[in-house]
Amino acid sequence: MTDGAGALLAAARRRERRPGPDASRRAYGSRPLAVLAALFVLAQLALVRPGLGLGWDEIVYTSQVTSHHPAAFFSAPRSRGVSLLVAPVASWSDSTALLRVYLALLSGLALYLALRVWRGLFPTGVLVTAGAFFASLWVTLFYGPQAMPNYWVAVGALIAVGGFLRHRADPSSGGPLWTVVAGSALMAWMRPTDAVWVAIPLLALALAGRHWRSLLALAGGLAAGGVPWVIEAYTAFGGLAERLAEASRIQGGLGRHVAVDDQLRSLGGRALCRPCTGSMPHPVITLWWFVLPLLAVLGLVVAVRARRTLRTVVPLACATTAALPYLFMIDYAAPRFLQPAYALLAIPVADALRYLLTAPRGTWRPAAGVVVALAVAGHLTVQLTVLVHTVDRTADSRRDWARAAGELHRLGVRPPCLITGHEAIPIGYYTGCSSGATSGNNENTTPAEILRTASRLPVATLTGPGGTPPGYARPWPVHRIGDLEVRVAPTPG
Repeated sequence: MTDGAGALLAAARRRERRPGPDASRRAYGSRPLAVLAALFVLAQLALVRPGLGLGWDEIVYTSQVTSHHPAAFFSAPRSRGVSLLVAPVASWSDSTALLRVYLALLSGLALYLALRVWRGLFPTGVLVTAGAFFASLWVTLFYGPQAMPNYWVAVGALIAVGGFLRHRADPSSGGPLWTVVAGSALMAWMRPTDAVWVAIPLLALALAGRHWRSLLALAGGLAAGGVPWVIEAYTAFGGLAERLAEASRIQGGLGRHVAVDDQLRSLGGRALCRPCTGSMPHPVITLWWFVLPLLAVLGLVVAVRARRTLRTVVPLACATTAALPYLFMIDYAAPRFLQPAYALLAIPVADALRYLLTAPRGTWRPAAGVVVALAVAGHLTVQLTVLVHTVDRTADSRRDWARAAGELHRLGVRPPCLITGHEAIPIGYYTGCSSGATSGNNENTTPAEILRTASRLPVATLTGPGGTPPGYARPWPVHRIGDLEVRVAPTPG
């Protein structure tokens, strides 16, 4: 009897260790998401290129943790999340290519994990389509390998909303609550104000339904990510209200501003549209922007008919609140601002595309497939064309900064040194100097302090085309570097 019982237990253990059909299906369901994430990484490395120099905002974030360059001025709206994200590489290496590869790999992994959270809520095919749509946008490919916060807010939004819905579907499971904590913390870590806007529908739904565990997870995640920003508000800006007021001032004063047309203008590849003037891009470039909400509404209709309304309504609501401040509360635009909305809209859009492919019957089904295929091909053509144009133009401007830095070195402006005036932050970083401003959004010094610095270190003041040099620098020798007028302080001593 003993031997028989032992044999039965051993056989049971072997059956437990042997992967069952559910485990196999789970592994198979994850494989397409992993392939998508890998293709996303390869596309970033091939199209954006690791050698692309750092941009203005990237320099601000990266310089906070690197030992190779002085830290640039850190203004009120910014958060330290990106700086900590790049610290594992930027803290010991000044290689831009290495940083780009690291961020591309990390962004691919993050997309994979975010889409995995939604498994069980939507079929794998829908999730792959949603991920492919979001990853194929030029703004996603362009900013995935860059040290910028908006992509990571988008990923955090996908994780938090997916975890919230999974917990609603199975309240007895505690795992989804931890994804809610992680997603909301990631959003708040990167941009606390964006995190609050995304979370508004989730907080309202949790309160209305008295889902206290979900509410606690959301609040805990937002607090975990946002507390450092609040602490810094008191240590560096005089308090939370003062930091919020200063952030609003820097952004032109938050209020009733219709920026829809500004966002449309930025779709042609403008990284920052401020002031947002000029003509609109070609209608072919902006067409997808108008089709996107129509497909999202169709996805909602499909969900209502299939009696799974909540899992579609919630990401739609969160996408709406995420986009609201950037469409109607600021007077400028940048395409990256809407990345969280695009990521959340991708789920119902993918569901609508599946419906368009599978709903028609008979002879209509092949026709529907052809139409969708042509639309996808046109979408990819537009996105890749804008991306290539944007990368080329951006690379040229950053090469100009590098050339200006080389000329400044030739003029004797070498670290330790100080750069002030037009584009002082990026050119100062490429030169290896500190940067200073006596006015504007990056004000961090005074003319008297600049003159004191010039008595012991190399100092240069840059004046852009049509600009007027500051009074303290007018007696200094003048040099030309491209379109820049450069005044270099006399050699100390």
